[in-house]
Amino acid sequence: MNKNRYAPLIGTCLALSVLLSGCGQEAGPTAPPEESGEAFSYPENDKDFSSLRTPGSQEAAYEYQLFFLPGIDGVEQPYVGDPMPYCEDGVYYIYYLKDAGDSYNHSIYLATTTDFVHYEEQDGPVLEASRSGGQDSWIGTGSVVKAGGKYYLFYTGHTGAATAEYKEKIMVAVSDSLTSFQKVEGWSITPPAELGQKNDFRDPQAYYDPETDTISLTITAAQGGVARILKYTLSADLETARYDGIIFTDPVGDFWNLECSDTFRMGDKWYLTYSAQDDTLWYASADGQFGPYSQPQRLEGKLFYAAKHVEDGGSSYMVGWARRSESPSSTQDVAAWAGNLVVQKLVQTEDGGLVLAPVDGILEQFTARRELPLGSSAAVIEAGSAYSYADAFTCYERFVLTGRFSCSGSGSFGLAFDYNGREDKYKMISLSPREGKLQLFFNEGATLIAENTLDIQPEQEYSFTYIQEGSVGVFYLDGQAALTVRLYGVSGKPIKLFAESNTVTFSSLRQYTS
Repeated sequence: MNKNRYAPLIGTCLALSVLLSGCGQEAGPTAPPEESGEAFSYPENDKDFSSLRTPGSQEAAYEYQLFFLPGIDGVEQPYVGDPMPYCEDGVYYIYYLKDAGDSYNHSIYLATTTDFVHYEEQDGPVLEASRSGGQDSWIGTGSVVKAGGKYYLFYTGHTGAATAEYKEKIMVAVSDSLTSFQKVEGWSITPPAELGQKNDFRDPQAYYDPETDTISLTITAAQGGVARILKYTLSADLETARYDGIIFTDPVGDFWNLECSDTFRMGDKWYLTYSAQDDTLWYASADGQFGPYSQPQRLEGKLFYAAKHVEDGGSSYMVGWARRSESPSSTQDVAAWAGNLVVQKLVQTEDGGLVLAPVDGILEQFTARRELPLGSSAAVIEAGSAYSYADAFTCYERFVLTGRFSCSGSGSFGLAFDYNGREDKYKMISLSPREGKLQLFFNEGATLIAENTLDIQPEQEYSFTYIQEGSVGVFYLDGQAALTVRLYGVSGKPIKLFAESNTVTFSSLRQYTS
């Protein structure tokens, strides 16, 4: 028999408790609003989504600020692919492969920011793919480095010409500024013969060493069907290039390429990050910049792709793009190339690991505390083998959720987003102690979209932070795991707490809008 009940929590708060042993059931009336020294706000600028009945119409109505998108070109929305971040004098230069719009074959464009909140977009390309054909008829990912008073943009020259010997070469452009580059004609690096292939050789990441006046490049490639990362050493005048060999080999063996690799130092450790093609963002650590590296660990899910490191002398960040769907109405996958720019703060843990956290400046934008449909900042959900739901928040255009939780069982729980009023179509951010996974599901848990690893123990308390703008969101199990999500068609609708085969106590629940 299904029934709802209320259960008291510590202090004066009232909490909603849903006991379920059969089918899922909506919660009943909520407890009165919690007394708090922080007043609720009722802004008058909430966007009305009631007339926007399709995911596509909602997406077209979003005004992205925090998760940057290039401006619309005519009637076409371009997207951000493979960011190449560079920082100088407090300004972040975010070079990226622009997909669609006025971009010719993934030409490189530029947006600048000082806070990852406000972006200024440069109209024309910084470096354009060759319109007359040739090796760089398509441009692939690269990086910017300063050496000897000049800026060098190393990039991938990709050709589809059937007669070309090499499908990809490493090429370079030079500049006295950071806003436009000139290609160095006749300069390139080709795959070493021992790779045994001439197709996949890309994503140069450059590092300048003033002591030796050399530039190191890491490049992704494959040998014998196994994904690898290579290293080259160049003279600063680019006159010589020495192949130093393989510095990292995929220990899993299932990935096509280890794309957009980057290496950087935090504390006394060096880290290597890469996006395993069609998989997730990974990292490995080492005592030296170029290895040998530890066994890699997952850092994020597959919807936060091609992320690279950038720092300002104080904080470190990973800058990537949030994957999208070709059709916002799809409930089966999120698989299209390029999307919104997403920046996350990089934090080193006490044991030398890495975790991602929200950017401080982004969190500071959310100041209006909203009243919750729960009528309280706390809830207890007791659930049997079927999902139990309780309306907890509202899906505004731009918002942040924070809270704490503890659980007693091993079943999954988290946030469920109403898509079309049907439970079997709910989109769910799920934490599973049993599986040790933080996951994004569509279709009420039937369709897995993305995942990361976590470790949740019974009767221990954890905190979470969730940021969403438009259809892009990032969920943080604070201090442990992050997962970027894409949620089309959920704005203006309820966000529910859910659980199955577990008893979960939520507390300190808050929702803020900007």
